[in-house]
Amino acid sequence: MAARTQDLPPKGGYAPINFTRIPARSYFSGYQLFAGYAVVTAFAGYVYFRTYRQIRNEEIEMRSGQMAIQPMLIAERDREFLKQMRRNRVEEEKLMSGVEGWEVGKFYSEPIYKTLPDNKFMDPIVQEFFAHGPSSAFSRKVLLPLTS
Repeated sequence: MAARTQDLPPKGGYAPINFTRIPARSYFSGYQLFAGYAVVTAFAGYVYFRTYRQIRNEEIEMRSGQMAIQPMLIAERDREFLKQMRRNRVEEEKLMSGVEGWEVGKFYSEPIYKTLPDNKFMDPIVQEFFAHGPSSAFSRKVLLPLTS
């Protein structure tokens, strides 16, 4: 078995620890940094305002297009609404053809809205509008915001 020896410093001691401050090399002076900042900011401002003008012009064009097409889209939506109401009336007429005394648009010969004149149109409730279509159409159109 070998004799145990104590771990000692090397002969002559350890080398001295260098703890003096080594300053960082400066690449730019303060004036150069401010000048560089001013140049970069001026260029960025130029690019920003040039781009902003182009984006603003495109937004005006899109808004003008939307306003131009809006009446046609509303008319098309109303036209499709009235076509669906007509399909609902035809379907009701087919379904209730075997029931005596049934008049289309009335509930057992009684008007649904008794206080309204005959030439006044009342928008139906959503379920009545989709009554004669597939249930998936109701789910797609009405429950769309509720589904993820």
